[in-house]
Amino acid sequence: MTIKAQDADHNTIAVTVPLSVITTCYGRNQHLYNLLSSLAQGSARPSEVIIVNDDAEPARLAEHDLNIVKIPTTENGLASNASFDIGRNRNLGAARAAYEAMIFLDVDCIVTPTFIAQLYNKLQAHPDALLMGQPRYLTRPLRDDEGSQLQQGKLSADFLDKLSVFNPYRDNFDLQQDTTIKQTQDYGAFWSLCFAIMRPQFEQIGGFDTDYVGYGAEDTDFAFVARTLGIDFYVTSDVIYHQQHSVYRPPLNHLDSIVINANRFYEKWQHWPMGGWLGEFAQLQLIDWQEAQTTPICIKRQPSYEEITAAHYPDAPYV
Repeated sequence: MTIKAQDADHNTIAVTVPLSVITTCYGRNQHLYNLLSSLAQGSARPSEVIIVNDDAEPARLAEHDLNIVKIPTTENGLASNASFDIGRNRNLGAARAAYEAMIFLDVDCIVTPTFIAQLYNKLQAHPDALLMGQPRYLTRPLRDDEGSQLQQGKLSADFLDKLSVFNPYRDNFDLQQDTTIKQTQDYGAFWSLCFAIMRPQFEQIGGFDTDYVGYGAEDTDFAFVARTLGIDFYVTSDVIYHQQHSVYRPPLNHLDSIVINANRFYEKWQHWPMGGWLGEFAQLQLIDWQEAQTTPICIKRQPSYEEITAAHYPDAPYV
């Protein structure tokens, strides 16, 4: 089944695609509502959108013409941002998915009108593979009036293109060329912001390793398992817009979880992930670490309030 990826407009009835979109969040519900608005305005809509979330407002969810399945992040429904576990929550969403084809989107994504149709078609052409879309980064948060325009299908891709940039540290497509998909052996470039996979391959990988806690490395681990299993990895030119939020450079606010996850990753793969951040932590004498070391990283000290404040970039589009 191939879906025609035409631009969405108010004279076109959107096609429903046999596909589950899965997202998860806590405390970032405006991002969630913007994501849902973009999905509802697409030329093709997913058959269901699974939201692993405890605090979204039912009335706001009902504003979107989508089949929304909302499941809690914890059995008792009492999640907190401190205990938010993105890998586990993605696994929960996948377990509930009613369709074989799945697209995972971080909550701060906004999809282009043709994104679902295009990525679904590529997944049908490469059903045994792992596919990742192409992010552009908004340089500021959307205003309330712009969010309303997005919900009404009146916020154009041209507007979002002008408001966004590519991350120069990532492999970006030349959108002037015809290439829309390419296979790569660089599994370390996988980022779970926007990816597509069929259920059998997701289950073969085993989902996300829930031994990773908090921030960092769980998506690289996911891709490394895929490589070990011989699952091909493709990057595609299908664009999502990443909604701007403040970042820390380096992410000193996630020091503990990055160190825990780096040690977990090295124990599993004998390779250090997040080398750039680990190097910056070492320069600040927060940790003892060298790329060639084979022993676990130990934290020497916690960053000071002043160091964390200096690393905070509220207006940066990406880490």
